[in-house]
Amino acid sequence: MPRISMQAVVSAVQKVRAMDTQEKMSLADEISLKQPNMLSVVLTLRQLGVSLEKMSFAFEILFICFQAMKESGLNWPIITEDEQEKQLERFAAIATFGEDLSASLAHLAMKQYVESHPEQPLFAFVSVEQKDWLERASAEESDKLVVLSIMTLVNCIAFVSLPKATTRARRKAQ
Repeated sequence: MPRISMQAVVSAVQKVRAMDTQEKMSLADEISLKQPNMLSVVLTLRQLGVSLEKMSFAFEILFICFQAMKESGLNWPIITEDEQEKQLERFAAIATFGEDLSASLAHLAMKQYVESHPEQPLFAFVSVEQKDWLERASAEESDKLVVLSIMTLVNCIAFVSLPKATTRARRKAQ
């Protein structure tokens, strides 16, 4: 069972998309305090040559992911750089795994990955948004970096160990 419900994802999307620039800046400040390494994943994209326009998509996904974490009512630990590196390597391995498989086996492997993902609602939302963004965006080599960054964020959220939840947080999550 996911720790971030579909309801939490929907609420996060609605809240973030209704925010003005000032509110998003405040949310970025909050992320800087509570999840600084998540923010650095997106900020680093500029140093890697990603345009500001393409970074705006990564920021929107970051804001929605962070807001969804808040909506879950759970106490999230700081996601470390080591965890980010581990999840980046994990996602890269999964993405390249199917390259040598037949189309049907690659599809089956991806289906199994999606169905076993611990945060299916968040993963599904980000995957659809990513697909739509890639279809709209003018293709550049740096798009791969954006995709790797946002999928790393989702997987860090999915696989980070949470401290024991309080009774109040458990009730709110249900």
